[in-house]
Amino acid sequence: MKKISRYNKKMRYIYIKCAVVASVLAILFFPTWTKFEKAGDNMFEVWLDETQVGVVAEREDADVFLARARKQLVKKENGIVFAECDMELKGQEVLFGKIDEEKDVVSKMAEVLAKNERQTLKQSFTVKINEYTVNVASTDEVLQLLQASINKYDSENKYHVSLMQDTTRELNVLTANVESLEEKKQEEKKEETPLFPEAGVYATLSEMFESVEPAGEKDFEDFELGLIDMEFGDEVEIVEAYLREDELTPLSEAIEQVTKDKEKNKIYEVVAGDTLGGIAYSNDLTIEKLIAMNDTIEDEFSTIRVGDELIVTVPEPELSIERKEENYYEEDYEAEVVYVDNDEWYTNQTKVLQEPSAGHRKVVAIVSYRNNAEVERELIKEEIVLEAVPKIVERGTKIPPTYIKPISGGRLSSRFGRRSAPTKGASTYHKGVDWATPIGTAVMASSTGTVARAGWGSGYGYVVYINHADGKQTRYAHLSKVLVSSGQKVSQGDKIALSGNTGVSSGPHVHFEILVNGKQVDPFEYLN
Repeated sequence: MKKISRYNKKMRYIYIKCAVVASVLAILFFPTWTKFEKAGDNMFEVWLDETQVGVVAEREDADVFLARARKQLVKKENGIVFAECDMELKGQEVLFGKIDEEKDVVSKMAEVLAKNERQTLKQSFTVKINEYTVNVASTDEVLQLLQASINKYDSENKYHVSLMQDTTRELNVLTANVESLEEKKQEEKKEETPLFPEAGVYATLSEMFESVEPAGEKDFEDFELGLIDMEFGDEVEIVEAYLREDELTPLSEAIEQVTKDKEKNKIYEVVAGDTLGGIAYSNDLTIEKLIAMNDTIEDEFSTIRVGDELIVTVPEPELSIERKEENYYEEDYEAEVVYVDNDEWYTNQTKVLQEPSAGHRKVVAIVSYRNNAEVERELIKEEIVLEAVPKIVERGTKIPPTYIKPISGGRLSSRFGRRSAPTKGASTYHKGVDWATPIGTAVMASSTGTVARAGWGSGYGYVVYINHADGKQTRYAHLSKVLVSSGQKVSQGDKIALSGNTGVSSGPHVHFEILVNGKQVDPFEYLN
């Protein structure tokens, strides 16, 4: 009996010992079980929108897991996701309890968030070209968009677009560059280390030969004709953005927007020889549209001067491409005009001494374009097949006299040309210009010259004729008083008479004529 008691005691001791060891092991190796602590709630059920998503040990764990669930959802959608939810924690105090694995809680939270997803802002990229912007889904679409712009002019695929960080900007901004594939290959080849590099005397000799060897002039067949340079003609910026799906432009539509020609206003600077009609024609405009676009132009007869700036429209895409091409061609050409100066002639006097004859030549030229418009042409090789004969022109160097209105004020009462006779005995073809003005108004010499006649002139009444150095003659008629005499030298603006109403006249006025080679012409063609 004693033996049995001792055995029972021994077994009870072993049982208690094993229970204690088991409890310690459970605490050490099963962290999902929470040990009892007298500190209030120590295990929490987590509910999202009335859906239980797991059990956690601490309140803070629920917040951390929810943040990770949001991050998991964003990573899946590749953007910024707005998903609303209400989280509730139900705490309890337990001696032992099982908590859920983090990954399981996060996964269930993500499922609930996905059901409540309100809006997703996707990672995208905004391409800015001057004032124009377009949004596309990825950097790959940015490259395709920009590549489409240069492919219009690069049929041989010699150039490609690359993106790089704009180091001049504080924000994260990319810029685009057009690179030559051939140049890139050559640079990569230079960077390769040769297996047996030259050294010592061999390297020195190679450098000497390269420095003294003459390049020589290229023959026509030595030129690599075609596209030799290309770059963007407008500033391009690419900025990362997070946008809604409906704010993105499909790639095909973006390409059409960027590459299609549109009418754009440009400034045109007037050069020597320009006319309004010529400017309108060269810019594919009507003269009426050119006038409507420019407030400084009143009508087709308005004067334009060298240096004036006019608004014109030109067809251009949103993203312009500037390129250079090396071209070979043959053409007829004209030699430059040769001028022979004559100091005895006025600048408006010329005479052709030799008529021109076109020549023929072979040419290699570098032609610069902006889109399809040529902006510059540089000849780099020329071979004359047939020499052009220049036009030789003798021209005067003296500044010709100018002519001014002979009175101040007055009302224009009769122009040059056909008219109804204003009074009996008057001509129906008016050979000058009339200004109505009170009797006694000062009449001035229109230009410097010598008085040829001064006195009574029958139908003209009192009259003054003045001969000028360029062969022209001016006449002033219907005067009340003559203040000069024949043979007298007068300067432009000198007072030569007083206006009147003498001769065949319909009222007080001044009649003024200009004669060229003895024949009356319209004075308004010569008055300044």
